[in-house]
Amino acid sequence: MTTQIILRSPEVIAAEIRSIDQQARQYVLQSAIDIGRKLKEAKELVAHGEWGGWLQDNVNYKQSTANNFMRISEEYENSQSLANLSYTQAVALLSIPAEERESFAEENKVEELSTRELQTLIKEKKALEKQLKKANEQTEYERMQREKVESSLAEMQKQNGMNYELAERYKSDLEAAQKIGDVDQINEIQKKLNEKESELVDNQKRIKELEKQLKAKPIDIPAPEIIEKVPEDVEKELAQLREKVKRNENKAMAKFAVYFEAVVTDFDNLLGALYEIKTTAPDEHAKFLNAVSGLLGRMSEKAK
Repeated sequence: MTTQIILRSPEVIAAEIRSIDQQARQYVLQSAIDIGRKLKEAKELVAHGEWGGWLQDNVNYKQSTANNFMRISEEYENSQSLANLSYTQAVALLSIPAEERESFAEENKVEELSTRELQTLIKEKKALEKQLKKANEQTEYERMQREKVESSLAEMQKQNGMNYELAERYKSDLEAAQKIGDVDQINEIQKKLNEKESELVDNQKRIKELEKQLKAKPIDIPAPEIIEKVPEDVEKELAQLREKVKRNENKAMAKFAVYFEAVVTDFDNLLGALYEIKTTAPDEHAKFLNAVSGLLGRMSEKAK
């Protein structure tokens, strides 16, 4: 009779170990689910205020341990993808939101991690989420502050335009009063004119401050990444035109100065919005860019 010797390789033994380990994990987690289910049943029957004592006397569990078992029974009972977790892994993953748990376990190959490694990974995840939340809150705060400054600037520019018009009207009225020699009217108009001119000076200072605030900290738009911007030659021409308008006391030119500054500010805001569209909805960017280009073309034709 011939005795047949079966050779067992390390690979075969390793496969057997993995199989036993998987079965043991499934058994342990399923046992934890069963215990949790029975604990929930018992808790409904135990008189109010006696739960901690019942646990100590009957199953020697702390309330925190019993809570873990009951949560495991609630959140893992119908989860086949997490069936191979150990009890300690299952407890650690309870801190991950249920809707993220399976994807988190799959992406990080949780079954291959020790409980300590898993706890470290979860801690790092929560720290990163906290930083991200803080960054988002800061971004939202800065966006709201920027909108507030932009609103104040627009209102100030509008008020300045009205003051320019009133000042010009007072100048005309003053000339008329001087021609007829009405001293009282001259003094009254001169007083109003001085007040408006003083407001113009104060408002212009405030406008400069608001513009400085807007330029000091642009929100979430890294300068090197901005594609849409005013070309240098156009910016130079705008600066020259601004200076020319400032030196001219003509009424029409004064009006133009106010509206021109408002258009420039709005155009800068438009570029910022266009960049945000590019980063948040790139498929729509070309459509909005064409709209801006078309508008500039029509404005150029009408201005001729």
